[in-house]
Amino acid sequence: MCDNCKCDEVKGKLRGFEVVIDEGRHFKDQEITLPTRGSISSAGYDFYSNETVTISPNELYMIMTDVKAYMQEDEYLALHIRSSVGIKKGLMLANSTGVIDSDYYQNEKNDGNISVPLVNMTRVNQTIKKGERIAQGIFNNYLKVDNDNVDIKRNGGTGSTGV
Repeated sequence: MCDNCKCDEVKGKLRGFEVVIDEGRHFKDQEITLPTRGSISSAGYDFYSNETVTISPNELYMIMTDVKAYMQEDEYLALHIRSSVGIKKGLMLANSTGVIDSDYYQNEKNDGNISVPLVNMTRVNQTIKKGERIAQGIFNNYLKVDNDNVDIKRNGGTGSTGV
């Protein structure tokens, strides 16, 4: 754990996943499965769908996980499509790779609820079933450049740090 971590909410914890508070949840009346690794050597933590949904060709559908991630200040969670979803179903993340910053955790807009924006790149409808593994998250460190002087703190959810 970093000694100069400014995020009091995660002091004492390194990184992990929690269920979003009720006010930020989309599936309030169901049990949420936290991300898990598929094997001892898996780099990614699999995220699960909370609903069964059919996505039409060229359609964008946002799957809400009702999961948030906590991590150290110099870390981020990279969200990638699972190979089986991308290759077998032709579904891709709308933003190619999702970057979940450490200050997205417990933000005031949605408590850090991680979404999986899927686009159907095929010519046929594709179905995601409730409980299906849809994406994987990999924790990473990042470095800052000399003379970095950003002092802006996130105050909202997706897209809240810029236009």
